[in-house]
Amino acid sequence: MTTADYSFLPHTTDAYVEATGASLEGALESAGKALFDTLCEVETIRTKLTDRIAVEGHDEVELAYNWLEALLLKFELTQRVYSRFKIIKISRTTTGFNAIAEAFGEPYDRKRHGAKVEVKAVTYHRMEIVRHQNRTFLRFILDL
Repeated sequence: MTTADYSFLPHTTDAYVEATGASLEGALESAGKALFDTLCEVETIRTKLTDRIAVEGHDEVELAYNWLEALLLKFELTQRVYSRFKIIKISRTTTGFNAIAEAFGEPYDRKRHGAKVEVKAVTYHRMEIVRHQNRTFLRFILDL
């Protein structure tokens, strides 16, 4: 299991996030936690349920975008929040990449989880994956 590692970078109007991990899997896990830390008080989320999430993309950047988009849709459509993630497997396919993951959380309770800001969308703008010295950095912007 990887430990979530992310920071919010300076940006005038949106949330600009740098999520890191020892691998792409770890960076995606950290990005998931950063997304929910933007939405609510992530430390109050209990891991009472597990949802399996599968995403695909023609390249790693689209895979990351689709991962974050799937998590945001889970929040918006099912009112679930997550505090821990496990990317089980990322596979290369003939058309790109796919990932299978688990998200651990519970139903959203505004009184307990709070509400920080509304995330309107995940954006491709300035989204990038950089590998440097045994770390993977995933940078992305959340439209607030």
